[in-house]
Amino acid sequence: MLDPRWGPLTEDRLTRDLTIVQRARGHRFSSDDMATAYVACRRAPDARRILDLGCGIGSVLLHLAWSLPAATLVGIEAQAVSFALLTENVRRNQLGARVAIHHGDLRELRVGLFDLVTGTPPYFPPDAAVDAQDEQRAYARIEYRGGIDAYVVAGAAALAPGGALVLCGDARTEGRLQAAAAEVGLHVVARTAIVAHAPKPPLFAVWTLAHAAAPLATDELVLRDAAGRTTPDAARLRAFSGF
Repeated sequence: MLDPRWGPLTEDRLTRDLTIVQRARGHRFSSDDMATAYVACRRAPDARRILDLGCGIGSVLLHLAWSLPAATLVGIEAQAVSFALLTENVRRNQLGARVAIHHGDLRELRVGLFDLVTGTPPYFPPDAAVDAQDEQRAYARIEYRGGIDAYVVAGAAALAPGGALVLCGDARTEGRLQAAAAEVGLHVVARTAIVAHAPKPPLFAVWTLAHAAAPLATDELVLRDAAGRTTPDAARLRAFSGF
């Protein structure tokens, strides 16, 4: 599709029953979104109120709406193009009755407490910017509005007692995550490392934070083996999406 506002678009299947419209040369959903939704659903399968911080075009938000049909959800996104596509994706999938979306800064949202809060912050510091990079992709990847630290603080403010905050980020930022959690009284209780291609080190990780301390539970998802073949872990992610 060619849209006069956003350029070339594709409509892709997010789950067995949901599709997502995204720019062909802009920010697109990827394995980190699927892994975040997967970990969040395993951690809080009975969640009834869910908040997705910086929800972009809706990848995690809509997947959670599909995976947890008894839940109501709220998403907030600051980037204008992403919010416009998010609005279109909620409409196309007829989720407006259960999914409320807000255009604005995640640090300013005040809509109550949630038993599950998720987020996929940008991975890269501002000095990683490339001048010619697409603006929508840049804001999704680069910490212009803050990184994982900001998501921890915003998530803590919205997290109900007994709730779970599930965040995805660069696997090397765990120190920043731990420091931010300590400042707001949260504890990192689980870490799922995501290995895109074995035997390389984890590309990113999905962490679970909670109000109560607990021994750190760790696991790993390997998406491709040393020969480049997809793995049983990758198949589990596909099955989680209904494929």
